[in-house]
Amino acid sequence: MLQTLTHYFLHFIFIGAIAYWYDKTNWKKYWLILLATMLVDVDHLLATPIFQPGRCSIGFHVLHSEYVIPLYFLGAIFIRHKIIRLVMIGLAFHMITDFIDCLWMLSKCETCSAAEIFQGL
Repeated sequence: MLQTLTHYFLHFIFIGAIAYWYDKTNWKKYWLILLATMLVDVDHLLATPIFQPGRCSIGFHVLHSEYVIPLYFLGAIFIRHKIIRLVMIGLAFHMITDFIDCLWMLSKCETCSAAEIFQGL
């Protein structure tokens, strides 16, 4: 329960703090943009089954793969366009949040190995 609350708090509420830090005068607009980065989870629809409890998104789904995650972080650092940079920050933070969730799953599973949790990497 605490894991789920933490996960969704980071995905929906904490990004409001990121938006406020990014631009105090337009934080509501930027919070909505950060919320829109949740669309990265559309890649979950390609998985079979679509939802599987205990499955780590990092490395399993296409838009959560080791090939695109570095692009999110590089974009957050190097892209100068304010909105595109914010989108990259949102995507990078989304991956951090999902990674925290994966670590939490690993810590709760006594018989799992990191390879089983991070099966796509």
